[in-house]
Amino acid sequence: MDAGRESRWEKDAMTVEIVFALVTAALLAAVVLAAALVLVLVFGVSGTARDGVLTGGALVGAATGVWRVVRVLRRFDARRRLGH
Repeated sequence: MDAGRESRWEKDAMTVEIVFALVTAALLAAVVLAAALVLVLVFGVSGTARDGVLTGGALVGAATGVWRVVRVLRRFDARRRLGH
């Protein structure tokens, strides 16, 4: 095989890893947002504080989602470079 070209198996593995990263990131972000929503409901927060907690939950959820995608794809790249 040509050293500069990826095999079909490598492309498929990369596609699976990207989908895995995106799905787990979306689930993680949803869990973080749900935790913020539960806090709002349990403590009866209303008004501006409610909006702040939900906005914060959405921002933290988005950040954890991005972190998850980066972590999974970097780990995949490291394993790929080692030949695993």
